[in-house]
Amino acid sequence: MDALLPLGTAPRPATDEDLAARLRAALVALAGDQVQNLDDAKVLPVLDGGDISSLDVDLTGVVMGMPTGAQETPAPWRPEITGREDAVLRRLRIDAHPMAAVDLPVDLTAEITGLRFSWVTTADEMVGAELVEPSDDSPVSGNARLAVSHEGLAGTVQGLLAVALSGNGIALNDFDLQVEQAGPRAASLRIEAGIKKSFLSATVTATASASVDDAMVLTVGDVELSSGNPIVGAMLGAIKGRLEAAAGRKVDLGASLPPGVELADVQLDVGEDIVLTAQLA
Repeated sequence: MDALLPLGTAPRPATDEDLAARLRAALVALAGDQVQNLDDAKVLPVLDGGDISSLDVDLTGVVMGMPTGAQETPAPWRPEITGREDAVLRRLRIDAHPMAAVDLPVDLTAEITGLRFSWVTTADEMVGAELVEPSDDSPVSGNARLAVSHEGLAGTVQGLLAVALSGNGIALNDFDLQVEQAGPRAASLRIEAGIKKSFLSATVTATASASVDDAMVLTVGDVELSSGNPIVGAMLGAIKGRLEAAAGRKVDLGASLPPGVELADVQLDVGEDIVLTAQLA
């Protein structure tokens, strides 16, 4: 989402109901055709003078598709700004129980406090909200929980893999995905897929692991792609090399966050549901 959100004609919203309608319309326009059912999203703001004391957004039932390149991306709003008034969104809460992301049901709860923004007015008598990036002087805090079912994740990965393979004339005739807990911030993944192309058939096995240390650095390891069929193994050579090159890769999860946003902790719980939680300091 762009940092500048158009909210219609001036003056700026003076009632909770007016702000809710304008926010929903802006979200629908920005999402375009890639997101469905946003018209039914519940948007409940509570104004307190120039500030917003709370904003609750319920995205239950919203469907997000995979980008196809066919949709036109909405042009960003770039008006001539003639006025700004500082404000604070004291608490933002987002719920989805569930929403669908590329056919995968996702249960989401997220809450952030202390978001600064500015009401803006423009030369053509429009109004909007401009997000102000957090800083050391005005930090934000919050938490998030995201959960997907093991069965749902397996079905989505199987569907995406089948589509990708079919483009190369390869049929997917068997599939199994296993995700296992390997620590409070660690998991291992194993995929076994039966594939067939012409007279060739084989089982392909892919494994990987991921862990996050106390410094919030993600390490990817144990990446391997193999097949008991030597011909299929040779065909997988190029893909195998690219995948296994990821072994040992480290990603600092907090490095890309702006000042004022600190990732304090992440936790992973693997069972019938795979649950990821994050805490901002």
